[in-house]
Amino acid sequence: MTQRIELDITGMTCDGCATAIKKSLETLPGISADVSYQKGEAIIDISDSAPVSKIIETVESAGFKAQERLIPDADSAGRNNGSGGKLHIAIIGSGSGAFAAAIKATENGARVTIIEKSTLGGTCVNIGCVPSKIMIRASQLAQFQRSNPFEGLVNSEPKLNRRAHVQQQNARVEELRQAKYQSILDSDPSITLIQGTAHFKDSNTLAIIHSYGTEEQLKADYILIATGASSTIPPIQGLSDSPYWTSTEALVAEEIPQRLIAIGSSVIALELAQAYRRLGTEVTILARHTLLYSEDPELGLGVTEAFESEGIKVLNNTQAQSVSYQENEFTLETDAGTLKSDRLLIATGRKPNTASLNLESVGVETDENGTIIVNERLSTSNSNIFAVGDCTNMPQYVYVAAAAGTRAAINMTGGSAQLNIDIMPAVVFIDPAVATVGLTEAEANAKGIETESRRLDLEHLPRALANFETRGFIKLVAEAGTLRIIGAQILAPEAGEIIQSAGLAIRNNMTAHDLSDLLFPYLTMVEGLKLCAQTFTKDVSKLSCCAG
Repeated sequence: MTQRIELDITGMTCDGCATAIKKSLETLPGISADVSYQKGEAIIDISDSAPVSKIIETVESAGFKAQERLIPDADSAGRNNGSGGKLHIAIIGSGSGAFAAAIKATENGARVTIIEKSTLGGTCVNIGCVPSKIMIRASQLAQFQRSNPFEGLVNSEPKLNRRAHVQQQNARVEELRQAKYQSILDSDPSITLIQGTAHFKDSNTLAIIHSYGTEEQLKADYILIATGASSTIPPIQGLSDSPYWTSTEALVAEEIPQRLIAIGSSVIALELAQAYRRLGTEVTILARHTLLYSEDPELGLGVTEAFESEGIKVLNNTQAQSVSYQENEFTLETDAGTLKSDRLLIATGRKPNTASLNLESVGVETDENGTIIVNERLSTSNSNIFAVGDCTNMPQYVYVAAAAGTRAAINMTGGSAQLNIDIMPAVVFIDPAVATVGLTEAEANAKGIETESRRLDLEHLPRALANFETRGFIKLVAEAGTLRIIGAQILAPEAGEIIQSAGLAIRNNMTAHDLSDLLFPYLTMVEGLKLCAQTFTKDVSKLSCCAG
C-alpha cells in the first residue's frame, strides 16, 4: 500500500536544490519524490516502511530544513487543493495586503504561495509610506533650522547632504523589508514565494512566467489579487519624451533641484512639493482644480495659504498643454503661461496594476480603469477570486489593504468577516498636517443628514499658543438636533495624532456633549477636540485656559 506524505522545505535557492533533495530522498527504499523549489515542498510516495523521521533526516542531511504537513480531512478545511493536502491559497503580489492575508491564512491552517514579479514588500515599504515619511521628517527638521518661532533661537540655513540622507533612507527601507516581509517567509514554511509574473488560466489556475523565462501552472483553491497600483501619467503633449519624475524617482533622487514643478493636487503631490521646498527647491504646484479638491474646501484653502507662506507657488485651476525638455530644462505651456523648471514631478493619481492578469477570462468585474470591484467580504464577481489593496475599489491606504487582507483570508479559510470603511481616518503628512475621518458637511447633506458644525481655530488652543504655531483649525460635523459627531476635519501640526480620537468618538456614537464632558490632558493638541465640542454650546474664548 502506498502512503503519501508532504513536506514543507525551507532553504532551497534554485531548481538545482530541488533536484539534489529528490536524488537524496530516492536513495531510500520504496520512495518516489516530487520536489518543487517554487512551492517549497516535497510530495513523497512511500511503498516501503521508511519512517517520516528518516525522510526528514535525509532532507536535513542535504542542508535543508523540512517539516511534515498536517493534512486535515477535506471537510474540516472546507476545501482542499485536490491532492489531499492543506487548503491552498495563491496570492499575486507581496505588499501589506498580501502578507496580512498570508499570515492569517496560515494561522487558519492553509498553505500560501505568493507570486511577486519585482521587489518583495510592495509599495508602502519600498517606494511609498516609509521612504516618503523619512524624507518629510528630514525636510521638517531642515525647516526648523531655517525658521523657528522662538525669540532667542537663532535661525540658520541647514547644511544638506542629500546623498547621505538617501543612503540612510534606503538602509531603513531595506531593514524594514527584511524585518516585516523576508523574515516572515524565512520563519513560516507554510508560505512559499515564487518570483515571476502571473496571469489567470482559469478560476483556480495561474500561469507564472519566471524571471528566467520558464513557465509553470499553479493551482489553488482560492486566489487573492493584491497587485497594487502605479502612477497615472496624464496625456500631456511631449511628456512621454521627457525625463519626468514620478514619486518613485523623487524619493530617491540624490540631488536637490533648484526648481521643481509638481503637477497634482492631492496627497503625493503636496507631501513631496513641501518636502522639496524645505530642502531648498523653488516649487510650483499645478492643480487641475484646487488643492485637496475632494475634501472640505476649508482644508484646501488652509493648505494653499500655508504653502504660499513658505514660498510655494500654487496655481489652481491650471493645466499643462505641452511639455518639452531641452538642455536639462523643462518648459511647460500652461493656462498660466510658460513655466520652466529643472525637474518635473507627475503626481496625478494611481491606476491599478491589473491589465496583464487576464481578468476577463475568469469573469472578474472591473471598472473602465481596470479597478477590481470587490464586495464587503473582499470577494470579486468570481467567488473563487478575492482582491485587496490599491488594485480594488477600496480607498488606497496601506492600513485599509492590510485590514482587507486579513478579512479576505478569514473568508477564504471558511470564516465570515467584513470590512467596514465608514470610519476611516486619513492623514496628509504636510505641515500643518491634514487629517479627516467620517463625513464632511457636503457628504452628510448628500445622504440626507442635516448637520451642525463648529470650527475651532488654533489660536484658541492652549498648546498651539504655547508652540507659537496657530495656523490651522479643528472642525467637527454633528447631526443636527442630536449633536452626534459624524465627522472631523483637522488642519494642524500633528493632526494625525489627533484624528483617531475623533474616529473613536464617531465609532461610539458620542455627541458633542459627551466629548465636552471627557477629561483631556491640558496642553495637548488633542484637547482641541474637547474645546471644539464645547463651541457647540459655549464661547470658548471666554473660558479659562483649562476649563472643564
